[in-house]
Amino acid sequence: MLIPAKTTHKGRARGGVAKVDRRQSGLAGERFAMSKWARTVMIGLLGAFALLYAVALAALYVGERKLLYFPNAVEVAPASVGLPNAKRLHLTTGDGERLLAWYIAPAAGKPLILYFHGNGGGLDLRAERFNAFAAAGDGLLAVEYRGYAGSTGAPSEVGLLADGEGIEATRLGFPPGRIVLMGESLGSGVAVALAARHAPAALVLDSPYSSIADVAAALFWMFPVRALMRDAFRSDERIARVVAPLLIVHGTRDDAVPIRLAEKLFALAHEPKDFIRVEGGGHLALGMRIPEVLAWIDRATRR
Repeated sequence: MLIPAKTTHKGRARGGVAKVDRRQSGLAGERFAMSKWARTVMIGLLGAFALLYAVALAALYVGERKLLYFPNAVEVAPASVGLPNAKRLHLTTGDGERLLAWYIAPAAGKPLILYFHGNGGGLDLRAERFNAFAAAGDGLLAVEYRGYAGSTGAPSEVGLLADGEGIEATRLGFPPGRIVLMGESLGSGVAVALAARHAPAALVLDSPYSSIADVAAALFWMFPVRALMRDAFRSDERIARVVAPLLIVHGTRDDAVPIRLAEKLFALAHEPKDFIRVEGGGHLALGMRIPEVLAWIDRATRR
């Protein structure tokens, strides 16, 4: 009987195991190299993302006011936009800036509307509503902010609030009981700040916000903008000091200032107050409800 040699079998077995071990060792080395490369790539990507994030954050901080204020470049005469009865005035603020303003005298017994427009363009873009106010007999004193066409200086929250104080102090001899403060969009923050410090007959806000910081946080949700903003316009912190009747007009489809921010502000305000929701309306929805707003002003100023 022939018996196979054990040494030959064992030798083959040992050789096979050695070859497998070498292959496994090689694979393990490749996996380690790949893992190290993947970690290096991941760290590099995270570093690049962090750098881009920091650059974007710095750009937002440095360029905040360029993103917030869009001044008109050329002054427009009121007569050229259908307001032949409007007079051009120049007012001086407490800090020495010279502001352009348009003035239309009210009819007997009618109020004077102190108007503060939004961040884009100038007074000429509001000519249609100014015409409607004048046709109803209401007076108008509308200021062109510092840094906008016809006015000196550069815009900022502190500056715009000083502009508001300057125009409020002017008032052309009208008593507080005949003054209606009206602010649209950005200008709503100026109007609220003035109403919190003075006692107008009424306060009307078109497409207002709780704060510009809240508007920015909704738009730039990925950045800590609330902590960085210099011009936050905190109407939510000022509205509780307003005792005048309040009217808010806001469109349900406002894609510039979400209506929920106006509702937040409204909830913080004291009575008497009213809210006109313009279904399907976009930004600056007051233009769609001017007769209703003028009727409200008449009621508020005759109380």
